[in-house]
Parts: sequence; C-alpha cells; structure tokens
Amino acid sequence: MPEISRFFGIIIAMFYDDHNPPHFHVRYGEHKAAIKIDDFAVLDGYLPPRALGLVIEWAEIHKSELMADWQLAKENKQPAPIEPLQ
Repeated sequence: MPEISRFFGIIIAMFYDDHNPPHFHVRYGEHKAAIKIDDFAVLDGYLPPRALGLVIEWAEIHKSELMADWQLAKENKQPAPIEPLQ
C-alpha cells in the first residue's frame, strides 16, 4: 500500500487496484479508516475526532491530487506523493 502523505502522526495511503468508490486509507496510532474522496465520509474504521478533522482539512486542500492518485493506483501505477498538512 503506497504511502502518499504523512503529517502529525497520520499516514495516508492507497491500495493498488482497490475497489470503488474512490477512497484513501488512514492510519493513526492503532486507529485505521477508509475515507471517500468525493465527500470525505468514513467508509470503514474509526479515527479520533481531532485526527479526522485534520485528515478532512488536508483532503479538501488536495482533492484533485487524491483523484489523480486514485486513477494511478487503479492502473497499478505508483501514486504521487502529496504535500502534508502544515
């Protein structure tokens, strides 16, 4: 699962050739979640509210890059790194 960003202990990644809808995976300590790209809804898992807020803030800034990476991952190509939240 290629890591595409990391900030404040949060790791963002995408699986190659993953199932729809377009989404990304988040790890934060012992917590894991899958987040939809179009509306940032939690598909699976749980993140503490503060971490989820940071992830959504980051995802809103980088939504077009996330969709581009989703396309690359669907084609079994390496997703591009995305700037972390600062």
